[in-house]
Amino acid sequence: MSDLPIVKREASLQRTVVQASDVRQRSHRRQTNIYAIWRLAVLIVVAGVVLLPLTATVLGGFKDLGELRTNPLGLPRVWLWGNYWDILDSRRYWRVLGNSLFIASFTVALTVALSATAAFAFAHLRFFGRRFLFNYLVLGLMFPAAAAILPLFIRVRQLGLVDTPWGVILPQVAFGLAMGVLLMRNAYRQLPTELLDAALVDGCGYMRYFAHITLPLSRPILSTVGIIAFVGSWNNYLVPLIMLDTNSLYPWPLGLMDYEGQYSTNWQLVLAFITLTILPAVIMFVIAQKYIVEGLTAGAVKG
Repeated sequence: MSDLPIVKREASLQRTVVQASDVRQRSHRRQTNIYAIWRLAVLIVVAGVVLLPLTATVLGGFKDLGELRTNPLGLPRVWLWGNYWDILDSRRYWRVLGNSLFIASFTVALTVALSATAAFAFAHLRFFGRRFLFNYLVLGLMFPAAAAILPLFIRVRQLGLVDTPWGVILPQVAFGLAMGVLLMRNAYRQLPTELLDAALVDGCGYMRYFAHITLPLSRPILSTVGIIAFVGSWNNYLVPLIMLDTNSLYPWPLGLMDYEGQYSTNWQLVLAFITLTILPAVIMFVIAQKYIVEGLTAGAVKG
């Protein structure tokens, strides 16, 4: 009988501890829910800011000029598909699209190939000045293209590439190498070193190891660098503006400028032209966004 009060006090203490734990858990869940709601609200606002101009551009291509002035953000009262069909039926649109695809395709191919080989050398080979050369190359990330446009134009003119697609492709590749090498080098260093050691013991040289082991295991980062190079080339305005003079060689940013100069009073056609020209880059980015995230996070643990 003398132990009964002690047992009651222990039971009461246990209930108090359990109640306090429940209170803390409910408070933590409440804070987590509030944080999730705020995060969702912020994401919705950011998505709205990003998607509003794009949505207004797409919808503006379906309106006439009068409705575009009175109702720039709302849905069209009458969907004028003819605005888009007029663009698709014009030879100018397909010429501009072909020029952009040609420039972007070679920019991507050269950027990925050169970045992959240079990053492999910086990641696995030991040679004098390796760290200095890598740091010197990465300094290109802090060097704006506008600051180099005059010496760049002089060099391209000396090579005889002014007013040619290669006068745009080569500078874009040069400016894209810094980011490509940085991302790929970090990704290569994440690969197990035992693979390289085993390959060398079995008599596999560096080039075979690079071609048959490194590249197949590095598809996410290759896709990331390729998409970044493609979108950057597709939206580049400054380099083509300086290097190209012939209208038939214009990519879509310059083609849009030329088109707007001719149809400056028909903004619905200009908006339809913009929508159709940015569509390939948007589609490619959406399809490859998973690989972009995987490639950008590769090498996040060890640089």
